[in-house]
Amino acid sequence: MNPSSVSRPDALEAVRTLLTYIGEDPNREGLRETPDRVLRAYGEFFAGYQQDPIEVLAKTFDETADYNGSVVVRDITVQSHCEHHMVAFAGRAHVAYLPADRVVGLSKLARLVEVYSRRLQIQERLTAQIGNDLQQALRPRGVAVVIEAEHHCMTMRGVRKPGAMTTTSHVTGVFLEDAAARTEILRELRGV
Repeated sequence: MNPSSVSRPDALEAVRTLLTYIGEDPNREGLRETPDRVLRAYGEFFAGYQQDPIEVLAKTFDETADYNGSVVVRDITVQSHCEHHMVAFAGRAHVAYLPADRVVGLSKLARLVEVYSRRLQIQERLTAQIGNDLQQALRPRGVAVVIEAEHHCMTMRGVRKPGAMTTTSHVTGVFLEDAAARTEILRELRGV
């Protein structure tokens, strides 16, 4: 997890420093192992930095038997961290594309969401990254991505409004160019 010049001992000490900063004693029994736990958790939370999203979409198939509809995968769990406060946000991603001649395994769409959500993010960029990579890898007739998430930087701090959902969308190709196609696919992605 450590591609930078910061050593593991330095990172452990940084967590101890933060514990001291908030008024805790990092030598207290319940906190002695916390720095190590935090680094291990960060290894999971931010594993997307160690993965190439384009590699996730590398294997495609052309055996579509003249299929001419959209491929839609709804309700892909999103768990990420806001880059502004390093606080979690969570929700669902809905991904669709209109194949030209190639398709990708359905699990790869969920893996693509996972790679990008396991990085510090803003929801708008996350939505666009998923859509743009899918467009680049498959060259479909169009891509549509909708993410609905609750941001704990809004629910646990600041304005403290639990239940407030943020919705972002990104479209390419026919879904960008054709208003009727865009309306239809976004309605399908939102389950309306």
